Amino acid sequence: MLPDDDAPLDPKAVLAAALRSERERGGLSLSELAKQAGLAKSTLSQLESGSGNPNVETLWALAAALDLPVSRLVDPPRPKIEVVRNGEGTPLLSEQGDYAAFLMSAGPAGVVRDLYRLNVGIGPGRISEPHAVGVVEHVIIGTGRALVGPTSNPVELGPGDYMGYPGDVEHMFQALTPGVLATLISESR
Repeated sequence: MLPDDDAPLDPKAVLAAALRSERERGGLSLSELAKQAGLAKSTLSQLESGSGNPNVETLWALAAALDLPVSRLVDPPRPKIEVVRNGEGTPLLSEQGDYAAFLMSAGPAGVVRDLYRLNVGIGPGRISEPHAVGVVEHVIIGTGRALVGPTSNPVELGPGDYMGYPGDVEHMFQALTPGVLATLISESR
């Protein structure tokens, strides 16, 4: 059963988990963080175990020592779970043949990354004009075989094969067997 994203959380447990996670992410020992925050090691230990009861000054000191806002300690971001079922997603169809790209996940604000599921039938394939400078495409073949990559040097891929290639040059995707399923990630660097 998945946790309810709107369910209230125990503030002490949230703080304990966030402190431990942020301290470890920063590569700090309990003693080092306590020293940097001007706290007793026992106080920090109690907070990380969920048994402490910090005041606002303690929270500010810990946040400053960890170089992050207090909100990351008391209300850390919750991972968003997103499920898109087969047959869902925004379809993008090609006029060049039996090629359908389904947008499964668009990159969030500040991130230039899109994720597609490709359904490609055997045929002439699809030639893509160069995208913006710096675009890189990643393809993983799920089923079938396909000719993929820059039109000047495409590579034959089969089930489980991965290829990364520049998307800022003319490139192609051509199914060599019926019913090719693939995953395509387009990112800007």
